Amino acid sequence: MPDDHHAAKSTTPKPDVRIVQLTGPVFDSLALGDLAGATAAGPVPLTAYLAGPDRRGLWRRRAEQVAADPGSAAWVTGIIWDRQRLLAVGTAGYHGPPDTAGMVEIGYAVDPAYRRRGYARAALESLLARAAKEPLVHTVRVTISPDNTASYRLASQYGFVRVGEQWDDEDGLEIIYETPANHL
Repeated sequence: MPDDHHAAKSTTPKPDVRIVQLTGPVFDSLALGDLAGATAAGPVPLTAYLAGPDRRGLWRRRAEQVAADPGSAAWVTGIIWDRQRLLAVGTAGYHGPPDTAGMVEIGYAVDPAYRRRGYARAALESLLARAAKEPLVHTVRVTISPDNTASYRLASQYGFVRVGEQWDDEDGLEIIYETPANHL
């Protein structure tokens, strides 16, 4: 990143976000693209981006996951909520509860209208902080497309190191990065 970007970032206050967890009915509505239904069933007002066609596959997976394992709702994708602006700006969460080895995989996406404002960093920090507090979590994983240099740069600042690669039928080639949960 150019030096002027770092200067701008240092003068901009970090957004105050929390990850708002969702319920099965919200996942179901979002999977159908039903913004009104999702907002009515959910804890915070949602946006067209969240109910848009690009996010529906994610919501379908989470709806099925929570239907099969209701306890996973506390772990899976939620809403990045800007507490000061009272605004949903993206999604963030884990792919599920920790596996038997104590690994959780994280994912986050910021609405294009709100990118480059520190939301991805704030969401990542929130996810890492929770992972560090969870006794069953030992490793945090993130997978990143090889051409997503912004996500790689962000993850590398938090100790994520490359441990392999995988093919995802939806996203294509992904590079796998991990960091210890207690890295903070």
